[in-house]
Amino acid sequence: MISHKEVEKYILSMPGAKLDYPFGEDVAVYKVKDKMFALIREKKQPVQLSLKSDPLLAVTLRQKYESVLPGYHLNKKHWNTILLTGQLGWDEVQDLIRHSYVLVTDGRLPRN
Repeated sequence: MISHKEVEKYILSMPGAKLDYPFGEDVAVYKVKDKMFALIREKKQPVQLSLKSDPLLAVTLRQKYESVLPGYHLNKKHWNTILLTGQLGWDEVQDLIRHSYVLVTDGRLPRN
């Protein structure tokens, strides 16, 4: 299984990505340009990772994987919550993290 630290390290490797706790200590929020692109619920096993998604892709992923759910406490059309049980491989998870990041940045790297 993929650990919280492993996921967080990858998320924070994105240019301009920052960690914040605007909803309290239970939810790690990762932002770029002050926009959320990933969230991780703290102290949950398996890791629960929420990512922004193209609406059509979001539905497709939910139909294909039982570990992909509508976004937990988020807009269900644009967000999925992925339970990192091993059903999706690390490469797939990284692709979805990048997809979420690109949606928020419109493919442009933030100015620092």
